[in-house]
Amino acid sequence: MDQDVFEQFIDQLGRYVRERLIPAERAVIETDRIPDDILNEMRDMGLFGLTIPEEYGGAGMNIAQYARTINVLSYAMPAFRSIISINIGMVCSALKNGGTEAQKAEWLPRLAAGEIACFGLTEPGSGSDSAGLQTFAAKSGNGWVLNGTKRYITNAPFAKMALIMARTTKENLPKNAHVSAFLVPTDTPGVSIGSSDKKMGQSGSHIADVIMEDVVLPADAMLGTEAGKGFGYAMQSLDNGRISVGAAATAYARRALDSALRYANERKAFGEPIANFQLIQQMLADSEIEIYAAQCMMADVTARADAGENVLRKAAAFKVFASEMCGRVTDRVVQVYGGAGYLAEYDAERFFRDARIYRIYEGTTQILQLQIAKHMLREWAGAQ
Repeated sequence: MDQDVFEQFIDQLGRYVRERLIPAERAVIETDRIPDDILNEMRDMGLFGLTIPEEYGGAGMNIAQYARTINVLSYAMPAFRSIISINIGMVCSALKNGGTEAQKAEWLPRLAAGEIACFGLTEPGSGSDSAGLQTFAAKSGNGWVLNGTKRYITNAPFAKMALIMARTTKENLPKNAHVSAFLVPTDTPGVSIGSSDKKMGQSGSHIADVIMEDVVLPADAMLGTEAGKGFGYAMQSLDNGRISVGAAATAYARRALDSALRYANERKAFGEPIANFQLIQQMLADSEIEIYAAQCMMADVTARADAGENVLRKAAAFKVFASEMCGRVTDRVVQVYGGAGYLAEYDAERFFRDARIYRIYEGTTQILQLQIAKHMLREWAGAQ
């Protein structure tokens, strides 16, 4: 997207977040869903197609623009990012990297127009461990028959299409060549969606099981139509997903800190605003320092990605730092609020609960630490 046009879009989005989305948060919390009129406004603004190429109806944003858009949007409650994130992150990336021309032509315009997608990797018995993946696609004539269950799948209750990771062979192969990716319309016979799981936070965002029982798929349902490539496409797309979570966590930390600043100036103790107390100031300053560090990481990793650099390690590092930082900031914000921070009528406890998932999805902190270390050690060994 042209940078001048992008800057105008960002200004418009910032106003929309402040004037429309933040005032709607209470209604989202009360009903646990985003109102249909807001969803339609988000579709009209092109938010479901930010990264989709312009020839398929999207905005064609580069990675730096995409991350900044997510950052601006995520100043509002997480549900608004969550509903668009799978379309413009993992599913769009996997289609662009691995889809055939026919698959791109069928799905990318639909995603850009606001049909909601979901991404199915995690299962009841496996998450980060692809060797434990049980969903199986058996060859049947020219097509496939899919059986298995996916768990904790964001947007599953609303999705028109699921990108499903499934085994195409019983044995575990090097480089996860036993895993392929399938484009599965959710109205295909044999596909059912479980009830929405109750969660600690993130009202309005829904996760559920995707259950597949003898789901018959044509040959061209396999992403790229080549077996054994699915996990590679998924992992490439996870870089974008991790950048998105890092950008969201950075923005939500800013939202929480802004709330604490306002409260510290309004709340009085011992005859003066608590903002005058140095230990309150220390918590505010530490939060500002960490948010600034995350903003710098976001600018760096997205610039490197747009330059064509492999950012697997740096995207993981950004996601780990930003998500852990957001947890520390929201914890301090509860402390600044004091007893009020523990009450549901104040925003601080919601920020605290909402932020907790950032350290878990798109790769837990611990899995990403292992991934970063393995890449470092491999690089070191190759240099000897």
